[in-house]
This record gives sequence, C-alpha cells and structure tokens, in this order.
Amino acid sequence: MKKTLLAVALASLFPVVAFADVVVYGKANVSVQNADEAALDDSRVELVSNASRIGVKGGEEVNSSLKVIYQFEYQTEVDDGNGSNNQTFAPRNIYLGLQGVAGTIMGGHFDTPTKVAQEKVDLFNDLEGDITTIFKGEIRASNVIQYTTPSFGGFAASVAYVTEENDGTFKQNNPAGTEPGNGISASLGYTSAMFYAAVAMDQDVEAEGVDLVRAVARVTLGPVQLGVLGEQYENDNTGVDEDGVFASALWNITDKWALKGQYGQSDVRMADGETASIGLDYKMTKAATLFSYATKVENELVGAAERDDTYVGVGVDFKF
Repeated sequence: MKKTLLAVALASLFPVVAFADVVVYGKANVSVQNADEAALDDSRVELVSNASRIGVKGGEEVNSSLKVIYQFEYQTEVDDGNGSNNQTFAPRNIYLGLQGVAGTIMGGHFDTPTKVAQEKVDLFNDLEGDITTIFKGEIRASNVIQYTTPSFGGFAASVAYVTEENDGTFKQNNPAGTEPGNGISASLGYTSAMFYAAVAMDQDVEAEGVDLVRAVARVTLGPVQLGVLGEQYENDNTGVDEDGVFASALWNITDKWALKGQYGQSDVRMADGETASIGLDYKMTKAATLFSYATKVENELVGAAERDDTYVGVGVDFKF
C-alpha cells in the first residue's frame, strides 16, 4: 500500500489504529499559457492551476468479505491559493461506503457514473481542451447514494441515486416554480487490457426534465491509444435536443515522450461548438510530467457568448 511522509506524520500524532489504512495523495498541476480570447481586446499571459488537489482515502476491514471505505478529496489553487468562491479548499470527491464481495455502496459528494464513464478518453482533462467545453454530463453530484457491482468477466455497472434534498445537485438549475426532484445516473462498462467501452445515462441529474445518454470506447494498440465519445442531450424545459461527438489519439513515441491530439464537435453546450487540441508530454520521472498544449475553441454564437479562442501553454504535472 502506498504510504507518504504526510501519512506517517499524521499517524505519529494519533493512535496507530486510527491510521491503519490511510493513503495521502494528490497532484499539483500548473501551467503558463497565452490566452487569446474573443472576449478580450488582446491576448494575455496566465498562470493556471489545473484542478490541483489533495486527498485522503482508505478503509478498515470488518471481516474477510467486508470493508469500510472512505475518501476526502479537495481542490486547491496553486496559482493564487483561492478558488472562485474564495475557498482555499473546495470539495471534490467525498464519500463513506462499504465494499465487499457483493459490490460497493457509498454515499456522499462525488462524480456520477456518467462522468466516470468518460474514463481516459479526454486527453486534455482539466485543461482548456477539457470536454466540458462542449459537452454536459460532467457532474459531481451532492447527496448521492451509489452502488457498483463487482467485475464479472470485465463487465461492471454503477447506479447512483441523487436525492431530492433542497441542497442537492440541481437546486439552482431547477425550473422556477417547481420543487427539487431526484435524479438517476447509471453506467455499464467493459474493461480489458486493450479495450474499454461504456454506455451511461443521466435522468433528471442536471435538472428535472433533463436527460443525457453517453457512449464511450477506447482501444490500445501497442504504443497508440484511440478513443471516441458520443453524447445525446435533451432538455424538456428549454426544448433543446442536441448531440455531439469527440475523438482522441495518443502516441507513446518512447517511454518518455507522448504526442496527443483530440477534436470534438457538439451543439450540447453551445451552438456549433468545436474544440481541437494538440500536445506533447515528456515524462521526467514516474510522478512528474512536463507537458505542452495548443487548444482552439470556437462556436457560432454572437456577442458576449461568442468564442474564437486560442490557448498555448506549457506546464508541470506532479502526482504524489
């Protein structure tokens, strides 16, 4: 089991039993980029923290077939120390659960099965080329209860129930004059050494009357990884019924260098939205990667909503 100096330091302050199974982990991801955006009069240089985070996870065995598990993960901004809500630490994935031979059940605030189903297809996750630019469904839900089956021959399924608490996922998105409802997110996936595929759906998770279906596939052929994602989005409250598609490719040139690119087109988040990215990574150590990227984001909207933006940057990703 992975141990860190921080975990050892914590264990020295409290009874050893309380820290019998704890992992302290995280990543610092920071880049310097030139942002040339349609909303700006001129381009500007930015220092950006790309979803840097720190977390604690672990568990304790109840018996040979049952274990209590937990995770507390928080995002922190390396560039300025504070997020959009002036928070030093913002919650990411937080849960308490039970894991056994019959599967895993947990409750808390964490990524929905639909978001998790994206897996590693988005090669520019947390950067300007993230699929959230043109797709929806990347939801980290609150007040959610989830069950995940064990793996059967590579197949596994998850279903999450988003409760109807007033401080739930879609409180602010709920149509005026209606009461908060409950939502369901579910996925079915297959994983092998060379191939991954999944289908997922959200019903009333973003808001009551909003449904989403997502299909994902990834294949690894030696040093090359190819991925594709398709999404259908329907909002009965606004009459929106749109779809989109996304593809990515990664080439491990050597064990140190990797070339990657991706392109997506979708009307889900904005009219005729497009995003294209290319990047080159250099793995300095097992934990540290130097990366570079160029991203283009466009749409056919006008005024303040228009996007004809270009981002070029270089950064370091360090995982611990």
